[in-house]
Amino acid sequence: MPRIVTVLTLCWSCLLFYAGLGLFLSGFLLVRVELRSRSSCGEAPMPSAWGGRQGEGVTPDSCWMARRFSKAIVLIIDALRFDFAKYDPKNRNPKPFENKLDVIYHSVISKPEHARLFQFRADPPTTTMQRIKGMTTGTLPTFIDVGSNFASSAIQEDNLIQQLVQNEKKVVFMGDDTWEGLFPNKFFKSFPFPSFNVKDLHTVDDGILQHIYTTVEGNEWDVLIAHFLGVDHCGHRYGPHHPAMAEKLMQMNKMLRSLIGQLQNDTLLVVLGDHGMTNTGDHGGDSEGEVNAALFIYSTLPLFEIKPAEDSNVVSQIDLVPTLALLLGIPIPYSNIGMVMVDLFISEPKLDDNQYLEQAKALHINAIQVNRFLESYSYAAKDLPVTKLKYLKELFSTAVMEYNDLITIMQKSEKIVPDQDFHTRFQNLLITQQRYLRETKEVCRESWARFNPAHMLYGIVLLAATCMHCFLVSETASTFESLYKQLLLYPVIWGLTAGLTVYFWMLISGIRLEPLMICFWIAFGSHVSFHWNFWRLECKKHNHSDKLIQSSNICNQQKWKSWLKCFIPLGILLLRCLAMFSNSFVITEGQVVSFLLKSLVTFTVLKLKWNGKLNSYCLNTPFVPDIQKNSGSMSYKRESCYLIVFMMTFMVCILFSSNFYHCREEIADCEPSPFLKPLSRISNSQEKNFHYILSVSSLGALVYLIRRWFLHYGNLNSSHLVVFFIRLGFPFIVFCLCCYWAVNAASEETSIKLQDLIKKIMIIIPGIVFVLVITGFLIVLWNPITVFIKDNRESDETLVPSYKDSMATEVDSLHVVPLIYRKMQKAMSIHFNDNQTKTQTMAAYGLGTVYSAALITILTLLTLLLIMLHNERMSLAFLLLFLEGFSFLEIHGTTRNLSLQSNNTGYFFVPWYAVTAWAFTATQFFYATGHQPTFPAIQWNAAFVGFIEGHSTNILPALLVGMNTFASHILFAVGCPLLLLWPFVREMKSCKSKNIKKESGDEDQVMEMRLREKPQMFSAALLQLGMRYLFVYGVQLLASVCAVAILRRHLMVWKIFAPKFLFEALGFVVTSIYLLITFCFIMRVDVAVNKWFKELLLKQSR
Repeated sequence: MPRIVTVLTLCWSCLLFYAGLGLFLSGFLLVRVELRSRSSCGEAPMPSAWGGRQGEGVTPDSCWMARRFSKAIVLIIDALRFDFAKYDPKNRNPKPFENKLDVIYHSVISKPEHARLFQFRADPPTTTMQRIKGMTTGTLPTFIDVGSNFASSAIQEDNLIQQLVQNEKKVVFMGDDTWEGLFPNKFFKSFPFPSFNVKDLHTVDDGILQHIYTTVEGNEWDVLIAHFLGVDHCGHRYGPHHPAMAEKLMQMNKMLRSLIGQLQNDTLLVVLGDHGMTNTGDHGGDSEGEVNAALFIYSTLPLFEIKPAEDSNVVSQIDLVPTLALLLGIPIPYSNIGMVMVDLFISEPKLDDNQYLEQAKALHINAIQVNRFLESYSYAAKDLPVTKLKYLKELFSTAVMEYNDLITIMQKSEKIVPDQDFHTRFQNLLITQQRYLRETKEVCRESWARFNPAHMLYGIVLLAATCMHCFLVSETASTFESLYKQLLLYPVIWGLTAGLTVYFWMLISGIRLEPLMICFWIAFGSHVSFHWNFWRLECKKHNHSDKLIQSSNICNQQKWKSWLKCFIPLGILLLRCLAMFSNSFVITEGQVVSFLLKSLVTFTVLKLKWNGKLNSYCLNTPFVPDIQKNSGSMSYKRESCYLIVFMMTFMVCILFSSNFYHCREEIADCEPSPFLKPLSRISNSQEKNFHYILSVSSLGALVYLIRRWFLHYGNLNSSHLVVFFIRLGFPFIVFCLCCYWAVNAASEETSIKLQDLIKKIMIIIPGIVFVLVITGFLIVLWNPITVFIKDNRESDETLVPSYKDSMATEVDSLHVVPLIYRKMQKAMSIHFNDNQTKTQTMAAYGLGTVYSAALITILTLLTLLLIMLHNERMSLAFLLLFLEGFSFLEIHGTTRNLSLQSNNTGYFFVPWYAVTAWAFTATQFFYATGHQPTFPAIQWNAAFVGFIEGHSTNILPALLVGMNTFASHILFAVGCPLLLLWPFVREMKSCKSKNIKKESGDEDQVMEMRLREKPQMFSAALLQLGMRYLFVYGVQLLASVCAVAILRRHLMVWKIFAPKFLFEALGFVVTSIYLLITFCFIMRVDVAVNKWFKELLLKQSR
C-alpha cells in the first residue's frame, strides 16, 4: 500500500471526527445573545423616575436617581475569599489567611453605620475575565465563556465603565491589564501591569501602590479602579496556607488603612474579591471556596442601618452593578439583571419619615430597567419560556401598580402619616419587587443554557458513523490497497461534491452561509459513499464465496474466532463508555480506568495459560548455546517468570501512580497529593532537599534506562549526529532541568541583585532546553538512522552480488534488503559464538531496532520537555509512566511472540487488547500527572516556564498549557507505533516453534527488518493500528457526547459532565494530531532506511 494512502486515510478520518465534534459543539455550547442597546439619561425608566413630590427632581449631575456620592474607589483584591476578610477575635492560632485584615473588622465594629462586610457570591465560572464582565455588565456568564479567559476581547454590551465615560466621569485604572483588553480607550488614566505570570507576587501590587496614593490626593478622577493580584498569585503558587499569604494580606491591610484615612465625605470605598480559591489556591469552578468572595463597603457618611456586626448578608456579584450606578447617579447598564442592594438605600430623615421609600424607589427603577431588558431580549433571542415571561410580566405589573398607588397617596398628603398599614404595604411592595428581580435572574440563568438539538443530533450521527468507518477500515486494512479508490477516493469526491452543491445552493437562494452545515454535508456525503461502496463490495465477496461452501465455512470460522478475540477488550471499552453516564464514575474516573486496565492486562496474560501457550516447546535464540536448548520446561519457566516480573512491575506502577492524583472537591475525604506542591512551597529545608534529590534521581533514572536500551540494541555505536545528540544532548538537558529546579526552589527572601539573577536564569535555562529539544527534533527528522556498520573484510565475500547498473530498482531493493540483514545477522552470530569457524564480512549494530530507536528518541525529547512544563516533583510520575509503558510493551511483545509461534504474518497486526490498554494507560496517566477534567485543576504555571515576563500573544501560553494538560495523551499517541514494532524487537528473545525453518535452514531473527520484507503489509499494519487507535478514542468521545446530550438538563451537567466532555474532546483532538504526525515520522524513517540500504548496495556493487 502506498504510504500516501495510509496518511490520507487517517487524515480524512480525523477530519470526519472534527466535523462531527464541531457540529455538536455548535449545538451544545451556544453563547447568550448580547444586546448592543445602551441606557441613557434621556431615556429614563419612568417619568419623574426618582418618585419625589412635585417640584422635586434629580440634580443636574445625576440621572434616574439622585446620586449619593460623587466619587468612588473600587479596590479589587483578586481571589479575596470571604474568610480572608472575616476577623475572629477568639481565634488564638490563626492560619496564614485568617485575621489579617483587621481594619475591616474594626471599621465594622466601631462604625456600623459607615461600614459593612458582605458575602459576595460569584457566578461560575470563577475566572477573572468572566467575573470582571459580570461585575460591570450585570449579566451572567455562560459555560463557554470560560474559554475566553486567555483571549479577552472588548466587552460590547452596555456596562458601568461605558456609562461612567458616557456621563463624563473620569475613570482611572491601575493593576491587572485584563481591564485594558476588556475596555480599550475608556480610561482617563491607566497603569496596567502584566497579569498572567502567577509566580510574580509583587509587580502588580507594588505598581499600584506607587500610584494610588498620589492619585487619590489629586482631583483628576471620579472613579478609581485598582485591581490587586498578589493574593491570587500567592494562592496559585503557594496555596492559602503558606506564610507568603499572610504577608500579602497584611500588605493589603496596611493599604486599606491608609486609604480609609484619606477618604473625603463624597467618596465611596468598595473593596471586593472577584472570586475565592480552593484549599490548593486554584479557581475557575463552582466550589464553595471559589464562589464565596468578600465585599466591604465603607463611607465617611452614614450609609447603613445599625445591625449586629456579625450579621453578614449574602449578595450576588451582579447586584453591585445597579447599586453602584444609582449611588453614583448614572443609568443602570441596559442588560443588567442584578438587584440593587437595598441596605445601601435608606431614607434621609430630613426629607422623609418613611424608611422604606428610598429602597422602593431604587427597586422600582431597577425593576423597570430589567423588564425593559426582558422585553428586548425575548424579542431578539426568543429562547425565554413564554409561560415564565407571562408570569414575570404579571408580577412586574402588580409591583408597579402598588408602587404608583403608594406614591400617589404620598403626593396628595402634605405630611406623611407613617401608620402601620402604610408600613405594611411598603414592606409587601419591597418583597414583591425583590421577588420579581430574583425570579427574573433565575429564569435567565436557566434559559441561557441554550441548546440546538438538531445540530447536536447531526454531530452525534457523524461521530457514530465515523467510529463505524474506523472500525470497518481497521478490519479490512490488509485489502485496503486494492480498494482505496472505492473506500477513500470516491467518498472524498462525493463528499466535496455534496458540500459544494450545498454551498452554491445557499448562495443562490440567499440563505446565510453556515460553514459547519457545509462541513456536515461534506462528511455526510463521504460517509454515504463509503458505506455504499463498502457493503456493496462485501455483498459481492459473500456471493462469490457462496460458490465454495467449504471455503465459506472456514472463512466464517475464522471470522468467529476473530470476533471472539476482540469481544473482551471491546466489552471492557464499552464498560468504560457506559461509566461516562454516571457522575459518580466520572468523579472517580482515575480509579475506574486503573481497574479496567489491570483487568484487561491480567485477562490477556491468563489467556496465554488457558490456551497452553506457556507450555509450548520452543527453540531459543541463536545467541544461546546449544546446551540450553534441551528442555521445553526451561523455556516455560523463563517466559512465565518474565511475564510475572513485568506484570508485577505494571501493577506496582499503577498502584504508586495513584499518589499523584489531584483531589476533586466532590470527594470530601480525599487528601491532596503532596507531589502536586512544587518545591518552592516547602518551607522545611530538609524536606525540600529530600524531594529535590528524589526528583533529580527520578529524572536521571529515566534517561539512564533509555540509554541502556539504546546500548543493549546497539543503537549508540555509530558516529551519526543523532547518536552524538543522544549521548551528550540528553544528559545536558537533564543537567539544565536540575539547575532550573534548584533555582526555581530558591527562597524569595534574597537580595534584589540575586533575585534579578534568578529571574534571568529562569528565562535562560528553559530557553536552552527549548532550543535543544527543537534541535533534537530536527536532527532526528533529518537523519533518523542509528545504525553502525562494522566491516571485517577477512574474506572476499560481499553482502550482495555486484550490480552492473548503479541504480537498483525498488523491487530489487525489497529482495536484497532482507538478504543483507541476514548476512549481517549471521556475522553477529559468529561474533558472539566462541567457536568462530566462519569468516565475518560485515555486522550492523542497531539495524534491527532502527524504527523504534528513532521513535524512542522523539519520545525522550518530548518527555523531557513535558517534565519541564510540570512541577519538579512530577518527574517521579513520568518515571512511573515510562516504566508502566515499557512493562506493557514487554508483556505485549512476549504475548504476541508466544501466540504467533507459527504465524509470522500475525506480527503485522496489533490486536484490540493492546490498542485499548494503551489508550487506557494514557487516560490513567492523565490523572497520574496531577490533572482532572475540571477548570480549577488546570496548571496555568506551565504558560510561564521560560516566559516569566509574560507573553505578547495568547497562542504560545495556550500551547504550553495544552501540552502540560494532555502530556500523557501526547506521549502515548507518539508511542502508539511501538505496539506494532515491539513484537519485532522482542523477536530476539521470543520463542519460535522448532518447525519454523527458512530456506537457509536457520531461523531468521531479522527483527524490524521483517517490515522491509513486506512493505505493503507494513503500510497496512500502520493503517490498521491508526484506525483502531482513533476508534478507541472516538468511541469514548461519542460516549461523552451522548452523555452531555442526554443529561443536558441534569443538575450536575455544568459541574461534571460538560467539563468532562470538553476535556475528552480536546484530548481527542490532541491525540489525533500527534498520531498523524507520528505516523508521518515513521514513514520518514522508512524512507531513510530505504535510502541507507540503497547507498549500501551502491557501495557494495562498486
